[in-house]
Amino acid sequence: MNRLKKLLMVPSLLVWLAQASFAAEPMEIPVWPPEALPKIERVKPEAVVDRGSTNKPDRAVSNVTVPTLTVYLPEGNQTDTVAVIICPGGGYSHLSLDKEGHAVARWLNTIGVAGIVLKYRMPRPDLSAGQKPWPIQDGEQAIRLVRSHAAEWKIDPHHVGLMGFSAGGHLASSVGTHLETPTQTATNPVERLSTRPDFMVLVYPVISMEEPIAHQGSLHNLLGSTPDPKWVEFYSNDLNVTAQTPPTFLVQAQDDRVSVENSLRFYAALRKAGVPSEIHIFEKGGHGFGLGINGGETAVWPSLCAAWLKNR
Repeated sequence: MNRLKKLLMVPSLLVWLAQASFAAEPMEIPVWPPEALPKIERVKPEAVVDRGSTNKPDRAVSNVTVPTLTVYLPEGNQTDTVAVIICPGGGYSHLSLDKEGHAVARWLNTIGVAGIVLKYRMPRPDLSAGQKPWPIQDGEQAIRLVRSHAAEWKIDPHHVGLMGFSAGGHLASSVGTHLETPTQTATNPVERLSTRPDFMVLVYPVISMEEPIAHQGSLHNLLGSTPDPKWVEFYSNDLNVTAQTPPTFLVQAQDDRVSVENSLRFYAALRKAGVPSEIHIFEKGGHGFGLGINGGETAVWPSLCAAWLKNR
């Protein structure tokens, strides 16, 4: 019986407890070579606050300036393994690195999927004027990098997806709706690879930067305290869905402090564009439920997602 089928038969709490036995030793690699990163003066050092416990860490990491990928390959993974790059949330001010990152990667390993945690840079609109925001640059480069390692990691380069939580959902959906054409003449072969994710999983995502549904913290951290209306529209990702947007799985709760209209608008735009999509809106669950291991309605979403991935 394959791992996806097994997951549908196991309660999410047992999946959580079983994670350690499935995950191989992770490896961490830089997203960019050092010379590609801007030199930042007078920057605060990266800071970590652990809000969890010894057995269940819940680190909030802020002031990230050097992005990395942490790669969890499933035990005994074979050629053509599906890979998911995970973008933790945190309002573009910090990263919920364990609950919405490493724990999710270990869960993905239990269903035979490679989980790859993206520790992306925090945006600095004051330093990146005229550029794509740094987190979105990191998301695009992460996809290229994973595809460049496909043979080494036994990953199918045509089955590389993005999963994003909260502001990480905005990052993922930005990459998925603002598609770049690969530079075939680039001297670096990594730059010739596509940045388009093959699918997206968006969990209580920030999608729109427009009032009244914008998440104010994410908006101002990404685009500045007085954002240009042009960029507000550009990064309201429900307005930028096309037929080329990847198939998408959406999860959110109605009582989320990030308006559920974010998911509903994105789903409506996907349907209008004819993009295969699935949405699950729970009555209760709030914001930041991660894998739903604390119980409640949202506890079933990993099983629903596993079935969707299998059907894809």
